[in-house]
Formats: sequence, structure tokens, C-alpha cells
Amino acid sequence: MGEGTVELPVIDKRSRPAEEAPGAEETDGLDAAPVLPRQRTSSEEITPAAATSANGQPGGAEHAVPVVIPPRPAPTAVLPYVGSTTSKRTRPLRAWMITAPVDAAAMLAPLLITTQYWKGTGFLAGLTVVIFAAGGLYNARRHVSILDELPSLCGRLLASAAIVAIISALRHESVEYVAGFMRAVAVAGGLVIVGRILTRSFTTLARKQRWVEHNAIIIGAGPVAVELARLLRRYPRYGLRFTGLVDTEPSADASALPLLCTLDELDTMIPTVEADVLLLADTTSPEPRLMEVLRRPACAGCDLWVVPRLWGSHAQGRISDHIGAIPVVQARHMMLSGPRRVAKRASDIVFAGLALAVLSPVFLLCAIATFFDGGRGIFFRQERIGQGGKPFQVIKFRTMRPLDEHESQTNWSIAGDRRIGPIGRFMRRTSLDELPQLWNILRGDMTVVGPRPERPYFVEKFSAEHPDYAMRHRVPVGLTGLAQVSGLRGDTPISDRARFDNYYIENWSLWLDMKVLLRTIAEVFRGGGR
Repeated sequence: MGEGTVELPVIDKRSRPAEEAPGAEETDGLDAAPVLPRQRTSSEEITPAAATSANGQPGGAEHAVPVVIPPRPAPTAVLPYVGSTTSKRTRPLRAWMITAPVDAAAMLAPLLITTQYWKGTGFLAGLTVVIFAAGGLYNARRHVSILDELPSLCGRLLASAAIVAIISALRHESVEYVAGFMRAVAVAGGLVIVGRILTRSFTTLARKQRWVEHNAIIIGAGPVAVELARLLRRYPRYGLRFTGLVDTEPSADASALPLLCTLDELDTMIPTVEADVLLLADTTSPEPRLMEVLRRPACAGCDLWVVPRLWGSHAQGRISDHIGAIPVVQARHMMLSGPRRVAKRASDIVFAGLALAVLSPVFLLCAIATFFDGGRGIFFRQERIGQGGKPFQVIKFRTMRPLDEHESQTNWSIAGDRRIGPIGRFMRRTSLDELPQLWNILRGDMTVVGPRPERPYFVEKFSAEHPDYAMRHRVPVGLTGLAQVSGLRGDTPISDRARFDNYYIENWSLWLDMKVLLRTIAEVFRGGGR
């Protein structure tokens, strides 16, 4: 050190020990400012207010040194971390795979004591699981807490117990029998709550140990997205592993986190990082463009969580969820998958089998009428495009004979064609010509309710003209659909059809299928077909 040079320690308040700031949370990616020596040459100006000599004694004005505190360093990026080997094996697990079996086992536990009420106990177990599923008690949650679920859990337990109690009282006149059964129901309800406490505790432990975590991509690069990334990186209890940020374009802010990719590249990045959760935060992308990306097959296969733009607003009647202090809402699935797909396929098989059995006389009469109207060849087969763009052969009762294959594939409407006889016109008006499609449903080519199946020529044409049209093929095509019962048949706008079909896909439920079926039956009796 040269002569006339004085070293002064510059102490920043941020460098104080942890014991001086009790309760302070651990910072993530932020390093405290170190104690930096400052050198001064003999030529620097010295102020009396901050002057000390080299030996620690107060000095004169000619020895004063101004103390300059360096600016706080910019926060370092919140970088993704390598997932554990165990989490890669447990990634297919979902919340309902643990809670539903435990709930069913708890409801059936009284059978270990007595089998006297085995019918009622079995019915109670099935009914409780259905009511829980309808109430969202098997949905995934980011903040897992039995106290959050307890009000909804108890209310639905009481509802199922009340239904079973009424049925039991109507079937059995013995008060002693009904009282004994209700005691068993009370025991089962208590075991359900105990089971929930155990499963929630185990889920929290597995997440904290990173035995179970799902790779998550955050859409957005604003302050909310950065805070979400920090929370996921710091708190594994939410069960998500941060893999990167995605937005329309990189932020102009130098302190912003780097993007994993752009929004248009999201569907190609998802399999690369093996992401199965998308978190929609404060993105700069316009909503139409964002929806177009989220409806792509790779994105639609992920669970979508959204940060509400109006914080504090949430759907009434739903259990609130959050990551840290940031509220999140699980959006509707963009496609049918998991238990929803199984439930829809099971309902299709049941409906198609029963319909073929019940309507077999009508089926036979239609076949005879078609034969007398146009001779042999009562069935008409035509190539249509199904789920995922795969072609299949749809089966109908023939109502006319096309001139050639080209006319069959490219003629949009034959509603006013004079080649259609009176029987064919009646069958088209009542949609009876589509009864053979029940066989397509049993085979798995179609579903009962879904988007209308269309020919390859028109699928290619409409997909080029309307960006949302191709998104209809995320699910199997249907015998009837929401667009058809809403009056969108024949020469109606294709954009409106695509909008109704996509709404149905993203808001599917068994009750929605039931509503469409009831409206379809009304249309058949009203003669509102083609």
C-alpha cells in the first residue's frame, strides 16, 4: 500500500449477521453485499464529517474520506434445478390416485366388523366417491391442507349419509336395523376424515422430499412470473419443479430472467423439458394468440393453472388455492384425458349398447324402408376424419346414390337434391339415417356427443380458412353435438360451429352430454334434422 493511502471498511446494512435480523427469510439467488475495503489516494478531498486517520484517531479536514455505499447488486436469475430420479418415476401420479382408493377403503371399513349392512355400505362407498368427485375433492391442489378441505368434506359426507339414511328407512321398518346402519355410517365418515389427514400429510412430505414433483413452465416474464419462479424454487411443498419462463418476446429490462423459448415454440419445448404443468402468469401475449398456442396438442395435454388478473376474485363455491400469497386457479382441461376420458368412453359403450338393443325394431324398419326405396345396398359408407386427424369409415342408411366418389367427397349439401325420395327425406329430417353410427361408437371411431365428423376435403379446406377448426379433433367426433342442437346444421357459419365445438371440449362434463342428448331427442321428435 502506497504512502498516503487509507483503507476504510464500508459496511452495508445488508451484510449484518443473520442473528441481527431474526425471522428474516432466506433469500433465493441474492447474495449479501460483502464488506469492501475502500482505498483513497492522498490527492482525494477529505471532509471533516467522516474523517479518521490511519491509526484510528480523528483527523483533520485534510484527512477526511467520504464514505460511499455501493448500490445493491441486481438479483441473479432463478435457475431451474435438476429433478430427482424418484420424481421422474412418480411423475404419472395424480392426486385422485391416492385419495380416492383411501376414501373408498375408509367407507368400506365397517365391513371388517360386521357384514350385516354390506349392501348399504357398498352403495354408500360408491355414492360418496361420486359426490366427492363432483365437488372437486379429487382435483389437484398446489397448497395442500386438510383444514381447507374440511368444510367441503364434511358437507358432502353429510349429504351422502342423508341419502343413504332415507333409502335405508324406506326399505327397512326396523328402527334398530336403521340405527345400527347409521352408526356404521358415522364410523365410516370419521375414518374418511382420518384417511384424508394421512394422505395429505404423506403428500406434503413427498413433495418436500422431492419424491413427487411435476415439471412446470411459467408463461409470462413479468414480476408475478418471476415471483412464482422464486416460490417454486424455494418451496417444494407445492409439488412443482420450475423449468423456465416463456413469453412472446424477451423483456427489455436487463434484470429480467432469460426466457426458455418464445411462446410460439412452447409446444416443441414441452417434450424437451418433460413439462406436464403450465402456469399462466403476467404474459404480454394477446389472448387470441395465447389460446391458439394453448390448444395445440402438446399444450392441451398439460395441466393449466392461471393467476387471476383480478386478485382476490375466484369462483364462488370452490376451494381457494394459492402458491405463496399468489392466488391460482386450475383452468378447465383443454382435452379429455385421464379419468374424464375413461368416464366418457364408458358412458359411450353403455349408451350405444342400450340404444342398439332398444332401437333394434326401428333399425329393422329403417333397413326395410331403405331397401324398398332404392334397392340393395341399404348402408352408405364414407370416409370421415376422426380424433387426431385419423380417417375412418362412417356408416349410415343410404338416402340417395351419388354419381361418383368425387361428388360424394366434395358436394357440401344435398338438402334440395331431387334424387332424395320421400323415405330418404323423412329419415334425414328425423336423423334416423344416422342410427348405424351406433356401431361406429361401439368400435371407438366415434363418441355419442362430440364435434361433427367431416370429410377430408372439407377438413383441409376449413382448417386453412378457420384457425380454430382443426382444434375440434382433440376429441373423438360425435353422433350429435352442441353445435348441431344449437341450430348450426347445414349451411351455417363454420366459424360458429368451431367455436361451439371447442367450447364443448373445454367445458365437458357428463351432465353436458346429458343435456345435448335430451335436446337431440327433442329435435328428432320435432323433425328439426337436415
